[in-house]
Formats: sequence, structure tokens, C-alpha cells
Amino acid sequence: MDLFVRSWAALRRAVAELPDEDFARPSGCAGWLVRDLVCHLVIDAQDVLITLVTPEESEPTRDAVTYWEVSGTPPTGDDPLDALIVRLAAAYEEPRLLKFHLDDVGSAAGRAAGLADPGLRVGTRGEVLTAGDYLSAYVLEWTLHHLDLVAHLPDAAQPPAEGLARSRAMLEKIAGTAFPASFSDRDALLVGTGRRVPADAEKAELGELAARLPFVLG
Repeated sequence: MDLFVRSWAALRRAVAELPDEDFARPSGCAGWLVRDLVCHLVIDAQDVLITLVTPEESEPTRDAVTYWEVSGTPPTGDDPLDALIVRLAAAYEEPRLLKFHLDDVGSAAGRAAGLADPGLRVGTRGEVLTAGDYLSAYVLEWTLHHLDLVAHLPDAAQPPAEGLARSRAMLEKIAGTAFPASFSDRDALLVGTGRRVPADAEKAELGELAARLPFVLG
């Protein structure tokens, strides 16, 4: 849970430090500019707050790894919900308004996570998880979206190393196998989730795993 708080704080800080012109640049999410991704993060923060105050009494049906729905088809940006995010982001008009809203709601989500009982059972997306597993799953969410945020912004702050390492470990559990040791945590996440096409040499190292890529998480 501490890693959730640190990863989330690092992502919000990276957004806060972006100059206004960077909000109009592409993100690592297909069809989304940086401003669209930041708008999505606001909604993610709202989801965290809603989930942490939605207690359940039944046994957990998912954990931090099985929380994810996995497909092999990368998003195109044409999904109606993705298109809605674009319209919502445009309505902010000024980056400072998006920054303010993310800081406001995002800070509350971070505080709620820090106060949550890890053993509390919570409900989201029709499933039941412990709060600890739910927040652990979101370390992967924050780390991947941090990579999306800085995909075309080489001077922006990168995700924390510990978040990258934990996220790689979760992705390897989802895949049921390890990525080559020669892959950095960042490259394993980018290639593994379809955010980057592996080079020929990387494909050779991946072996049979290359044919199973990407693991698109939703």
C-alpha cells in the first residue's frame, strides 16, 4: 500500500511539473494527448475513492493479478469511453484547471489509500478484492500510465524504480513466465503490454513468449 501512495504521488508530481505546451503533445495511449491521459487519471482517482468506500462482506473473487482483464488487441482510441475522455479533457481548456482537479481529487485518493485497512473487502467492476490487493493492482496502473505520460516527453520525470520492478513482477505473473533478464523493467512493461513493438533482437530473446504478445490490460 505504501508503494501505491509513492507511485501515485510520483505520477501526480510529474503532471504538476509539465509545462502547459506538453499537454497538447501525444501520450503513449493511442488516440490520446497528454491532456486526455491526465483527464483519465482524474477519473481513476475517483474510482479509487469510490471503491475504498464500497465495502463487501463476501469472499474475494479477484486479487492484484487476476483483477486485470487481459486481451491481445491494443486499444485504437475509437472506443466510446476513450472518445468521451477526449471531449472531457477539451472542456477544461486550460492545463492549470486539469492540474488543479488532479491534485485535488488525486490527493484525496492518496490519503484514502494510506488510511485503508488492507484486509477490508471492497467491490469494484462486479468483483470483490481486499483493499490491499486492489491498491497493489493500481501500482501497475499508475506505473503504466506514468510511462504513457512521458512517452514523448524525454525531460519529464520517469516512474519510480520500485514501481517499475513491482509492475514487471505483476505482469510476469499475468503472463505466467518471466521476461528475459536483459530487458529492463521499463522495456519489459512497454513491450509486454504492446506499448512498443520489440526489435528483432528482442524477439529472438523472447522466444515463444513473443508470439503471445501483447498482454493488453483493462
